[in-house]
Amino acid sequence: MTTRPALLPRLRAAYEALVREVAKFGTVGALAFVLDTVLYNVLVFGVPGTLDGPMDDSPLLAKVASVSVATVFSWLGNRLWTFRHRRSAGVAHEFVLFVLFNAVGLLIALSCLAFSRYVLGLDSQLADNIAGNGVGLVLGTLFRFWAYRTFVFRGELDQEQLALRASRRAQGRARTPVA
Repeated sequence: MTTRPALLPRLRAAYEALVREVAKFGTVGALAFVLDTVLYNVLVFGVPGTLDGPMDDSPLLAKVASVSVATVFSWLGNRLWTFRHRRSAGVAHEFVLFVLFNAVGLLIALSCLAFSRYVLGLDSQLADNIAGNGVGLVLGTLFRFWAYRTFVFRGELDQEQLALRASRRAQGRARTPVA
């Protein structure tokens, strides 16, 4: 008796689940990016045709505020939609890990920007955007997806592992001839 027929459907189901998670993760990330960008611009530059933004003299604090709001939005979106089947009971622990890995993703993007500017000597607006918002964003996003799926939203993993072990035990019993 071979396990190949059972393996292919399991692999296909795992692949389809991964594709759905990647699509949802990308959607949440894109919305968080738009939220961050719009909020920053409103805080610093105001709404077009009105007064200046309330933080026009504090662009760095405005960026901290906009990134903070976008991070909470991203956590909620990923927790309630992307990885809803992987949630754990420890909400505070999950949020702290999410923020920590989000910060590491930011450091990846900053490292790409710093390498481009200070090692390669590229300091144009185009070079900054390619390094920080292109290469850095892609590498940081890949890291975040892996880290969130592996360490933050892992509630289902324990159930998956238990089910896999039970399945292996059941298959082992099915193969053992009864005397």
